[in-house]
Amino acid sequence: MPPAQEKAGPAIAVAGLRRDYGERPALDGVGFELAAGASLVVLGPNGAGKTTLLRILATLLRPSGGEVVVLGSALPREAWKLRGRIGYLGHEPLLYRDLSGRENLRFQARLYGIERGAAEARIEELLRAVGMERRADERAAELSAGMRQRLSICRSVLHQPELLLLDEPDSNLDAEGRELARELIGPGAGTRVVVTHDPERHVPEADQVLRLGIGERAVVS
Repeated sequence: MPPAQEKAGPAIAVAGLRRDYGERPALDGVGFELAAGASLVVLGPNGAGKTTLLRILATLLRPSGGEVVVLGSALPREAWKLRGRIGYLGHEPLLYRDLSGRENLRFQARLYGIERGAAEARIEELLRAVGMERRADERAAELSAGMRQRLSICRSVLHQPELLLLDEPDSNLDAEGRELARELIGPGAGTRVVVTHDPERHVPEADQVLRLGIGERAVVS
């Protein structure tokens, strides 16, 4: 059983979260709880702080105030405990352009300390899942944006994380790509936070919805 599910309490607990950029607050007074295994969809206009929230949960940004607990670890103090337990899919593909898709995933596997044999099996499984097995030896720079997004999805789930943080996961994907990705990062993938501009697609699959506004208090439903 994963460590997060051995402990009582939610997978994510946020209270009074604030993040300032200079004198401008990007987030102010955000609060919610998300149970293990549940999906939270985050909506809001550009500039409402959706990506900022996701990056705080991913330990990539420090909050300016409030309380944030992810998988039992308080942020930012215990961010080090979350290494390897979170899968983050951001706006950028985070791929080395001069490496092939397969080489990128092998490098990522080494970072997470995955044993070589297990890593190779996992990489092949993921490449097949997103329909990339025939393109995996091409340099990332030579692939389309949609193909790079498929590889980024593989990267985000390679280490079988307990929590997925997904920022516009459908970006650059065609209909086939979206359906293939669904098997890896869809509602059945475990605890998820999904930032999206496509509520019609993602809200029906959500257990909770967090609506962020500019100059308005966040609303959870």
